[in-house]
Amino acid sequence: MKRKRLAYLGIGCGGLLALTTVVLLNMNRSTLMKKLPAPKAERIELVGRAASGKVIDGAGGWFNDGKLTELIVRSEKTTNGWERPEGITIRNTRLRGSIRIMGMGRNGEAPKVRESSARLGHTERAQAAAPTNIVITNVEIEAEYRIPLYLAPGVTGVIVENSKLTGWSCSTAVYLDCESGHNVIRSNVLAVRASREVLAVDGSANNRIEGNRFEEMSWGGIYLYRNCGEAGTVRHQTPRENRIEGNYFATDALRRESYGIWLGQRNGQRSYCDQDAGYDFGSSADDRDFADDNTLAGNRFVPAHTRAIRDDGRNNRVDP
Repeated sequence: MKRKRLAYLGIGCGGLLALTTVVLLNMNRSTLMKKLPAPKAERIELVGRAASGKVIDGAGGWFNDGKLTELIVRSEKTTNGWERPEGITIRNTRLRGSIRIMGMGRNGEAPKVRESSARLGHTERAQAAAPTNIVITNVEIEAEYRIPLYLAPGVTGVIVENSKLTGWSCSTAVYLDCESGHNVIRSNVLAVRASREVLAVDGSANNRIEGNRFEEMSWGGIYLYRNCGEAGTVRHQTPRENRIEGNYFATDALRRESYGIWLGQRNGQRSYCDQDAGYDFGSSADDRDFADDNTLAGNRFVPAHTRAIRDDGRNNRVDP
């Protein structure tokens, strides 16, 4: 059995657990961190149509008095279908914790997401059910264990701008989940100590990722892929037609086998890909990522690096 020895110096799980040296047996970084207990966070929710148009303006102060908080913007299932919040603005505040925006479910493995994915038209249903037109501007999120910014399946029209993400995450810093799209991540500083790539584009399309600074990216910067079949959910949409432009990547800490930008990072190389077997569409029919028709332009990698960009898709326009 292959052994790996990893050292985590000064890293704790919400102050609950400090590790100096951990011996891992066939376990990756993300698996290790998920096994640590998540610190308890207060949950504040903006739910359904009633939350539409709400403005949270912190005037530069701490949201929820600086207490560890999971701020959730979510749709509500009613007898008449999904009621979603629209037109919410969160601005000028500091948040210790995370923001999650979600429609049919918390992630791609949620039961109602999985149920919908078994039929054609899933992307359209997920997007119609999820929150849209959410603006997050001039917000600092100090992460502690949880992914600081998560756009769950179907979320569209989110703008995240002029903000800063710090702290540490057991996974990524930003996650764009399956069937989401048409979101804008621009002019932000991403300085989260993540145990994976900083920004995941998982079956998300037509997004713009522009003018951001990636200051902490030991395990990679932006990865485009799709989680084929995980938990039995068929992934319909592919990570295509995204525009990644004018970003700054600090590559001095980039580790072996990691990349600044990786188009098509998985391509069916996961043990769970067969869990959605039985359908003639989406990832059930073909496990590959199809990270195609994306545009990369004007991105800076400092210092210059041989693993700045890896393109495993098709018809991508790559101009660093």
